[in-house]
Amino acid sequence: MANPRGQQRDKPFRDALRMEIAAAGDDHKALRKVARALLTKAAAGDVHAIREIGDRMDGRVPQAVTGDAGGDPITVRTIVTGVRREGDK
Repeated sequence: MANPRGQQRDKPFRDALRMEIAAAGDDHKALRKVARALLTKAAAGDVHAIREIGDRMDGRVPQAVTGDAGGDPITVRTIVTGVRREGDK
């Protein structure tokens, strides 16, 4: 079933992180420590850390939506319907 109210599904890890960040108030030393650790790992050549930084800074690379294995990408078409007034072209 679709998400009727457009709310995000439960994400307990995200919620826990947000609570800890809110509890830190204006003192973001712990968050900066985590960011520094990630940068240190990336500088040492950790591919996962490098990918994480890239995803956070530039956004994830879009993936093509394909049909069967090796098939062409799926074509998405938009169908617009409406009512025309008499005399409209």
